[in-house]
Amino acid sequence: MYSPIKNQINTIFVHVKDLEKSVEWYSRLLHQEYNPSDISRPVYNMSINHFTGLTLDAGPEGEIKEIVASPYPLFNFHTDHIEDAYTYVKNHKYEIASDIVQFDDFAYFTVKDPDQHVIMICTG
Repeated sequence: MYSPIKNQINTIFVHVKDLEKSVEWYSRLLHQEYNPSDISRPVYNMSINHFTGLTLDAGPEGEIKEIVASPYPLFNFHTDHIEDAYTYVKNHKYEIASDIVQFDDFAYFTVKDPDQHVIMICTG
């Protein structure tokens, strides 16, 4: 069956209150350099590899979003080394929402961003 919609995710939008704080948080998590002077509302596009992008969206100037964070992960970032990733976020004082959970071929843990969005870090 034909569909003009591709089986591809291009961008994940994360709605945030404080764009500068969120850019710093995600950039540090992913060990990415950023220039604070490049941050301008309403959005900041993170540099993510492959097709999928990450856009932090604070809305127009003068608007303050009321964020209602889901108690479930919005998306995940991949790691090949779950213990190293956990140590990294712990050492950088990120809010850890759940400790490492391990299965036979899969492991994950979750962190909360400045707006309390749950983000999963996982091996699968």
